[in-house]
Amino acid sequence: MGSDAKKIELVPGTLEMLILKTLERNVEPMHGYGIAHYIKRISNDVLRVEEGSLYPALQRLALKGWVRSEWGPSENNRRARYYKLTPAGRKQLKREVADFERVLEAILRVVQPA
Repeated sequence: MGSDAKKIELVPGTLEMLILKTLERNVEPMHGYGIAHYIKRISNDVLRVEEGSLYPALQRLALKGWVRSEWGPSENNRRARYYKLTPAGRKQLKREVADFERVLEAILRVVQPA
């Protein structure tokens, strides 16, 4: 993706869903940079999560009990906070994905040719 590529804005509320889904797909706990990198990579570099959005979202998810975190060493031996999906987070993810799919289907009905 070139430097002149248009920045794609996430629909409000989808960042939390993407974080929860990322943690569900990855068995091991992940630190923030790993979560952002995974979302960027799996979306073919279309979705980029900035630190200024990621860490407040992780904090909100932790306060709601959907993720839990603990400190540990990163790959380069720095101290990092690692996040893991909780059972409540797994249930919330199912609800959010179902709602998102319903909205996506509705949008597609509007934008696709009749």
